[in-house]
Amino acid sequence: MALSKKPVTGMKDILPEEMKIRNYVQDVIKNTYRAFGFTQIETPCVEHISNLTSKQGGENEKLIFKILKRGEKLNLETAETEADVVDNGLRYDLTVPLVRYYSKNANELPNPFKALQMGNVFRADRPQRGRYRQFMQCDIDILGDASNLAEIELILATTTTLGKLGFKNFQILINDRRILKAMASYSGFEEEDHDAVFIILDKIDKIGLDGVKEELIQTGYAKESVETYTQLLADLENQKEPIAYLAEKLGAFVGEEVRQWLEEIIESVRATKSSDFEIVFTPTLVRGMSYYTGTIFEIAIPEFGGICGGGGRYDGMVKKFTGHDVPACGFSIGFERIVLILLEQGFQVPGNEDKVVYLIEKGVKGRALCDIIAEAQQKRADGTQVLVTRMNKNKKFQKEQLNLQGYENFKEFYKNPLK
Repeated sequence: MALSKKPVTGMKDILPEEMKIRNYVQDVIKNTYRAFGFTQIETPCVEHISNLTSKQGGENEKLIFKILKRGEKLNLETAETEADVVDNGLRYDLTVPLVRYYSKNANELPNPFKALQMGNVFRADRPQRGRYRQFMQCDIDILGDASNLAEIELILATTTTLGKLGFKNFQILINDRRILKAMASYSGFEEEDHDAVFIILDKIDKIGLDGVKEELIQTGYAKESVETYTQLLADLENQKEPIAYLAEKLGAFVGEEVRQWLEEIIESVRATKSSDFEIVFTPTLVRGMSYYTGTIFEIAIPEFGGICGGGGRYDGMVKKFTGHDVPACGFSIGFERIVLILLEQGFQVPGNEDKVVYLIEKGVKGRALCDIIAEAQQKRADGTQVLVTRMNKNKKFQKEQLNLQGYENFKEFYKNPLK
């Protein structure tokens, strides 16, 4: 079998110029989140298959890279089901591993626990612009805080980070699963049908309200329920105070505390934000993960023309591991899409740190070479970035290539110093 130079489909090699931007973005994210009191942790990229297929990950559970059992445990001849040959899988997000991590280590962690996690995740998805099968996720989560201070802190930390990366005029879209469920119940949909209804509603940006209405009817839901539901959504478009309107309209289906909860988050973020963005109540926002129980939010960035991150409250998830209720809320920033936008904008990493190239003629060796390297080591100790390399015959082209890497200062060393 011939060897291939190409990476596996849906994965990519990262060249130095992009790596420089990725490292910069990671540093900004880490430093900003630390300033908000988040502590960095790490979990393995391999998880138990039972955790990954626990109906917590929504559609992503269909995209798991599954790992075969190893050695004597793998017996294909006697295998009858998938469970006979598969025991682990690559993580499709960072939330399931985080909850497992918290469930195991809760006694050694502060309460509430503010976690920062950065790492690659894997989905057997169809690759497209800004979407890969292996990609970096950056999550912040707060476990143990049942109040909406968790949402406020998560939104402010994330938007502060985006502001530091130069993003302006973006939006934080916000909704609450309790409002979504109340709208569906008010319209006459049975609770067991809610998730299926929401999957259709989630297509509204692509197929419009009429398309949502048509698909709901085609799926077999009662026409009266569909009419009530879509009319409610249509009426919301003309409301100056949509949260108050829904609270009054839905009455017994959603409590006053949900209205107060959302309004307090929105008002607090608007009053204290440090970046140029708007927070917008979006009653059609769904989020795909079935584990969300309350507030949900997404980042909409005009330069990308789509969603660049999101999250929400998932209060019931820890209980599945421990049997104990632990409130939890998280926000994932769309690292790969942000890097893509910066690359397309020709973003240059700020900072004019001292950088110099020592070009050494090929004949220089022995004591003279040691002296040059010692000089470079001293400059490195003083904070200067020094690239030591042999001088090419085509020195002009060599310098042009080094210029592209950000090097503008050169010091040349020859075998004959008079050169």
